[in-house]
Formats: sequence, structure tokens, C-alpha cells
Amino acid sequence: MDVGFLKPLFDRPGPWAGVYMDTSRSTEDAPRRRRLRERFVADQLTGQGADRATCDAVVERLAGEQWARTSAGRALFATDGEVVLDLPLATSPIDVVTSWSMLPRVAPLAAFRGEWPACLVAFVDQAGADLELRDDTGARPAGRAGGRRAHGRGHRSVPADRHEWHYRNRVGNTWEQTADRVADELMRQWTDNDADLLILAGDPRERRAVRDRLPEPLRARTEETRHGSRAAGCSERLNAEIDHARAEYARAHLETVLDLFRAGRGRPGGPLSGHDGTGPPSSGAAEGVPAVVEAMRRHQAATLLLGHAGGDMRHEVWIGPDADQVAVQRSQARAMGVRTPEPARADDALMRSATVADTEVLVVPEGLQGPAGGLGAVLRWHA
Repeated sequence: MDVGFLKPLFDRPGPWAGVYMDTSRSTEDAPRRRRLRERFVADQLTGQGADRATCDAVVERLAGEQWARTSAGRALFATDGEVVLDLPLATSPIDVVTSWSMLPRVAPLAAFRGEWPACLVAFVDQAGADLELRDDTGARPAGRAGGRRAHGRGHRSVPADRHEWHYRNRVGNTWEQTADRVADELMRQWTDNDADLLILAGDPRERRAVRDRLPEPLRARTEETRHGSRAAGCSERLNAEIDHARAEYARAHLETVLDLFRAGRGRPGGPLSGHDGTGPPSSGAAEGVPAVVEAMRRHQAATLLLGHAGGDMRHEVWIGPDADQVAVQRSQARAMGVRTPEPARADDALMRSATVADTEVLVVPEGLQGPAGGLGAVLRWHA
């Protein structure tokens, strides 16, 4: 998961109020349920030490909630009397969960938001292609790659005469030029947007012609769908195909990262260099609080791995105002120049470091072998 959307939370100091809740249910007593929930959230935050202005801002935002929401859940983060981030969740929290802490309680987002890679969708036909970008914020238009549609008598299986042959040849040449333009625009959009996957929808002949014109690295990230065209709009079947392609990409990517982690970690049960915190990790992976903290502090981690459960994530670390100021011991934080180190959960502190350093964050689902204790990292480079 790309956690860049969390950067507004780390542009200002805490403490922060956090709220996770289910928004999927719609019942006849919904107004009463909302009022009870607002009162519960206010009581919880007040009991945890939140100031009145921040509590009021959270309750006001909840009171203005729409009757029906398309997301399964919702997460709010507020400080100093202002709701800074209000995010939809892909998975419903079981209970309303509140927090009041120096760092925003962001680690659960990695599981609740889900891993939905951004994708560029092209709806292709003989006139060109309409482009759409889909990411975890939804879908939005991304421009158009146009050509010139040839008008005329249409096609017959066998040219009837010389004039018919010239017409069909002209139509073919027009589409060849259009496919070139579409491919060029897709390559430009791919460079400009942080998409992980390209999906070609629409007429089979046209979309294959476009795919054949793409460079091999982009073709390797490209999927074709059986449904969808510009004329027919985006059907439910097409949406299902796109969701499936994104889920398959996320699954394959996680498996690749876990393979790198296991290879870098060495044999299961073997020693991991740097695990005791006495020095930087010297393998291609880090595991455990000291090693992962050191890797993140040195901007050495390409991917931060969080398990579904594990004591390491709840481990207390010490932080300063900067994202790189995180240490296992208070004395280490002071040695970094932090005058008044503050305690924080390891997973939240490392999520802050990952956000500022543009480090990917992935959740290891139950049933898959991940880092012992719940915290690990795949390294960009190692000593």
C-alpha cells in the first residue's frame, strides 16, 4: 500500500484523536444509532484526555455523515479542533475504536484500507480511447487518446471492386494511426501517474492492436478484459473484472515481496544480522523491532511488513518530532537530539517513517509466513 495519503497527518504535532467505525449498516433506527455512537465517541475521547475542541470537531463531522455511505467503514483523525483526514475503509471495523495519542493511530489502516493497486483503464474502440484512473480514492477521468474515425459504407467480407478495396485500406490505415496515438498516450499517462496496472477494455481487435504497440515493460503490467466499451459504459461485469485483476496483482506482488523477505532473512529460524539492534541489518531483510527501526531510520527499507498479530507491533518505542527520530530506548532518542522523547507504539511510529520516506507498507494476512513478531522489512540496500 502506498501510504502517501497520510502525509497531512505528519505535517503538524499531536496529540491526535483517532476513530475507526463501521458505516456499512443502514437500519430504520439509524438516526438513533448515530446519536448513540456520537455520544460514545465523545465520552471515549474525553476519557482518554482529548481536548474539548477536538472532541467537538469529531462529533460535528460524525453528525454531518450522509445517511448512506458506499464504504464499509470510516476512519477519522483530528487534532487541535480540526478533522484533518476522513478516510473510507474497505473493511468494516467490528467495533467503534477510539484513540488519543501523540502519533495518530494509523497502523490499522494498512489492514482496513486493503491493498488496491492503482490502475489505468483504457476504453478502446476505433475512434480512440477514453482513459480512467482508479485508485483507493475511487475512479476519475484521465484524459482521452483520440483518432479520426473513418466514415463510409462499412465492411464486407470480400472487396467488391477496386474502390471498395481502397476504402477498406484507408480504414485500416486510419486505425493503425489511431492505435499508435492511443499507445503513445498510454505510455505518457503511465509515466505521469503512479499506476501499477494497465487495463485495456473494449473492442478485442482494437485493444490487442494497442497492446502490441506498448513497450515490453508496460505490456507485462497490462491486462485485457472481455467486457466494456465506450458506447456501453462501464458495466458491472467490467467492474468485477477490473477488481479481480487488481486483487490478483496485489496477491502476486505480496508473494514476490515475501519471497524477497524470506530469502533476505535466511533460513527459517536462522540468525538475522542486526536483529539485536547493535548495528544496521547486513542482509536483504530486517526482522524485529530493533532491526526494523534501524532500517527505517536509515531510509534503508523498500517495504515495511506488518503482520495481523504480533507483540512487536505493540512494542513501545521513543520518538521525536521528526519521522527519522525513532529509537528503541529513550537514551538513543536523546542521542539523536530529541530533548523530550515521547513513547509511541512501534507500528504507528514506523508507519510515520514509511509515509515520510515513501516506503511501501504491506500487511501479511493470517496463514502466510511473515516476520516473527509482526514487524519486518525488505531492504533497498544492505551493508
